[in-house]
Amino acid sequence: MGYASVFAPGLFDGKVIIVTGGGSGIGRCMAHELAHLGAQVVIVGRNPDKLDRVAAEIHEDSGKVAAMACDIRDEAQVIATIDGTLARFGAIHGLVNNAGGQYRAEMKTLSTKGFEAVVRNNLTGGFIFMREAYTRWMEAHGGAIVNIIADIWNGWPEFAHSGAARGGMLTLTETAACEWAHSGVRVNSVAPGGIASSGFDQYEPHITQRLLEYAAKVPLPRYGTEAEISAAVVYLLSPAAAYVTGSCLRVDGGAPNARQTWTGAYQARNTPEFNGFHRAVMPEILKTGQQGRQSADMGRRSGENG
Repeated sequence: MGYASVFAPGLFDGKVIIVTGGGSGIGRCMAHELAHLGAQVVIVGRNPDKLDRVAAEIHEDSGKVAAMACDIRDEAQVIATIDGTLARFGAIHGLVNNAGGQYRAEMKTLSTKGFEAVVRNNLTGGFIFMREAYTRWMEAHGGAIVNIIADIWNGWPEFAHSGAARGGMLTLTETAACEWAHSGVRVNSVAPGGIASSGFDQYEPHITQRLLEYAAKVPLPRYGTEAEISAAVVYLLSPAAAYVTGSCLRVDGGAPNARQTWTGAYQARNTPEFNGFHRAVMPEILKTGQQGRQSADMGRRSGENG
């Protein structure tokens, strides 16, 4: 069984696309779908072992992929990765700035060093990749860039550092879309909401309960899938989005639209998920949460029957 993409086979035949943060989670999923659709994918990340595992999966699925270890925060490493990609494949048709990360902390507790580290990881690194991909190839040949941000609307309490960085990436996207349009370079962003990916298992245990309660507060009351983010990225990279630039595509189940004045109960009805990723793995905390809910349901039914 291969990736069940909704897009046409061969969509990216002959195209070279870089995916940063391609060693896990959403980046891994995107790399799989792009390779399935014919792209020569270059996955980038700091952990060579993770990259090699994803590359082995894609090769096993008959896709084309190269893994390049790179810390996106290091300008010299980014330049070496761009140059290495051009030397090996001769082009960069697409760039997906997906790498990033953050930790939970109240704003008053953030050190300047910690704030700057998260901003460099979620904004500066993406800027460096965009600039180098543009000046070294796309300026002369065109291309498409997609920046992955987050559900930052109305602020992001306890993630001030990442919210500031992702907000910066949003306006950076809009600025680049204007400045680079004359070169035939489209620049867009995708803002994921609560997506069930391996990142869920990276938070501290005391955050787990908040994550399990999240879906019930979303108008489409579930978590999104990695494949739903990947599909949005594929669309923005594709010829179907030829007149789309400077835009942000939210993939969040309507979470920012749930205002305090709305008291409707969110129940999972007629809200099927799309999960075309044949190698998707449910985060461990969601497995545990499902088991807990199932046990509670069985207990209630037992009491009713008794």
